[in-house]
Amino acid sequence: MNVKHLLLTLTLAATSLTLLTNCSESSKAGKIVSGIAVSKKDTIVAKPAPQPINTKEYDSLMKKLANGDTTGKWPVAKTPYPLTGAILPYKRVVAFYGNLYSKRMGILGELPPKEMLKKLDGEVKTWEKADPSTPVIPALHYIAVVAQGDGGKDGKYRYRMPFKQIDSVLTLAKTRNALVFIDVQVALSTIRAELPLFENYLKMPNVHFAMDPEFSMKTGARPGTKIGTYDADDVNYVSDYLAKLVKQNNLPPKILIVHRFTQGMVTNYKNIKLHPEVQLVMDMDGWGEPELKKGTYRNHIYKEPVQFTGFKLFYKNDLKKAPNHMMTPGEVLALKPKPIYIQYQ
Repeated sequence: MNVKHLLLTLTLAATSLTLLTNCSESSKAGKIVSGIAVSKKDTIVAKPAPQPINTKEYDSLMKKLANGDTTGKWPVAKTPYPLTGAILPYKRVVAFYGNLYSKRMGILGELPPKEMLKKLDGEVKTWEKADPSTPVIPALHYIAVVAQGDGGKDGKYRYRMPFKQIDSVLTLAKTRNALVFIDVQVALSTIRAELPLFENYLKMPNVHFAMDPEFSMKTGARPGTKIGTYDADDVNYVSDYLAKLVKQNNLPPKILIVHRFTQGMVTNYKNIKLHPEVQLVMDMDGWGEPELKKGTYRNHIYKEPVQFTGFKLFYKNDLKKAPNHMMTPGEVLALKPKPIYIQYQ
């Protein structure tokens, strides 16, 4: 499998980074009752408890995603039911991937915003037509920390995008009621150092997270020279972090995307923990001809089941070799299990 080469040279003016805050003020004249700020005039109205999901419906949809698999791998046994408000498996997510500073990293930044959104609308309709029984929700999958060839001031070989660019993506997403994924390529940094920087964004109900093992360079190698790796411990750190945010902020479940196209990119998959607050997608991230992509999916996604699956389609790289054909939604839906997250680069 070829390593995706990212040669991104960014010359940026110093940017003042302003975090979004989700603070609430209570009146000094008030009091705290069960953790709720209440004024002397107020009466406490109990918040209705969320209704549990319909487990029979959920089980039926998960069985449908298994697509007739008879090995017992799919649907994955003994996974927790999600909290109310879960997106998967009720809707399929169709995402455009990229970075606003680069036309070479994906369709999200390759086209002008209006043209990009129009193309995304078209892909959503195509998937709705291919599987009318599953509603489709659009998404913008933004690379917020980019692995690069330059070590930078701290020698970590990654560039953190200014928050104003994430704000721009959020504004674009709002026009389509789309989800936003914050994608992190840690390079010689760590997921523990990078994830907390985005906490205030992840407190938003429509913002989710993605981690890319390809650019997690634990050996100290430069990004792009070797394929990196994450262990189950790294995935569990992110999943635990997101689950805590969901519980503390009364959010619907978060989706966590883990990219993968080789065996070594994710180690000890059986130790990955699942939570009702987090829906974990193993995303087949490799490019190439259809048979190669199917083989990668079969060997590294199907064979090592976690919870949900995703599939990446490349507008350009998938066409490089004969038969010069990017897989259609119908061909992707023939896979076992059916991917519930689709990404275009």
